[in-house]
Order: sequence, then C-alpha cells, then structure tokens
Amino acid sequence: MNVNRRKRVLIAVSVDAERDAVLRGLGEAGSGVFEVFAAGVGTAPAAASTAKKLASGTYDLVVNAGICGGFAGQAEIGSLVVASEIVAADLGAESAEGFIGLDELGFGLARAEVDAGLAGRAAEAFAAAGLPVVLAPILTVSTVTGTAASAAELASRVPGAAGEGMEGFGVAAAAKEFGLPVLEIRAVSNAVGPRDKSAWRIKEALQSLEAASKVLTEVFS
Repeated sequence: MNVNRRKRVLIAVSVDAERDAVLRGLGEAGSGVFEVFAAGVGTAPAAASTAKKLASGTYDLVVNAGICGGFAGQAEIGSLVVASEIVAADLGAESAEGFIGLDELGFGLARAEVDAGLAGRAAEAFAAAGLPVVLAPILTVSTVTGTAASAAELASRVPGAAGEGMEGFGVAAAAKEFGLPVLEIRAVSNAVGPRDKSAWRIKEALQSLEAASKVLTEVFS
C-alpha cells in the first residue's frame, strides 16, 4: 500500500436507514476515508454487492454495520456488538440428531475471522465514549429467529453469541476474496426470540449506530 495514500474503509449496511445513521455519525470527519452503501438484505445480496464495490475501488478495510437482534443476557437493546467472529449459523444440514454445520460436514468454513486487533480497538473506543458494548460472536442467518426454542438452540450452538444479523457472513466472504480484513459492528434493536414488533426499538438502535459511527472516525481514519 502506498504509505502516502489515505486509508479507505468500505462500510456495507443493508438498508437506507442504516446508511443514513452511519453517515450522520461520520459527518465531515469521514469524508475521503469512509464509503457507505446499502448492500441489500441477506447474505447473497450483501456478498454480491460488496464484491462489486471492492472490484471497482481500492480499500483497506471492510465493515458490515447495522442493527441486529441481541441474545438475552449477552447484549441488551440499545447496546453495541462488535464481532469477535462472524458465524453463518444456519449454513449446514438438518439431521435426526440435530443441526450439522458446514464445518462438520466437511464442505468449508461457516466461521469468518475478523481483524482481532481492530475489533478490540473499536470495542475499547466505544466503551471509552460511554457506549455499552460487547465483543462477541455475531451470527448470520437467512431466516430471522422468531421463537424462544430457536433462540436457545442458536445460543447453545454458538456459546457467547451476542447478536444476530443477515449480512455479516456475506460481506466477510467478499472481503476474503479480495484479501481484506473485515469487521462487523451492530446496534441491538430487539431481543432474539419470539417475534414481537411492539418491543422493537429500531429508532434507539439507529441512534446507537449513529453514535458508534462518530467514534469510528477516531479508530480507523
């Protein structure tokens, strides 16, 4: 990398509301360093859109950001989750004995590594700014969890998991293809489990995402 070139960070979110929250947080301080775009909902659209972006530009880091569900006892509504690893939690096969992950099947890896140093720095910076944060696995699923039983199964399958989203593994797969480090940062809008829209706090989660984005300018620029 040319040492005289400013670092460039690509931030992939899923929808416009998340993009707008991140951009508000970054403000003018993020100009020239961060590029934020809506990659779509789900693993496949996120992977394809991110790969297209990476093929057309020069970047040093890829971040998947947005809101998410939080596992009870791990990440409360309004808090932040920085991924210690990104896990494709429903990529595998069912069996009479239970779920068999892709790794166990021998068909590849269902866990994507993050840049541990940067993830730790981000979590520390959020905490220093007074933002509640946990550094823990974030799960990527194709179907959002909607029952207590499913939530409990996922929590037992990936001990310590704190967040559930739909795009992280796809963004990570694209970053890996281009040899770039990846992070996932999310703000919790609801509890993982029974689908109760009245309990969702999307506005508050977007505010937390905006607050986190203000800190990102200090961590990555």
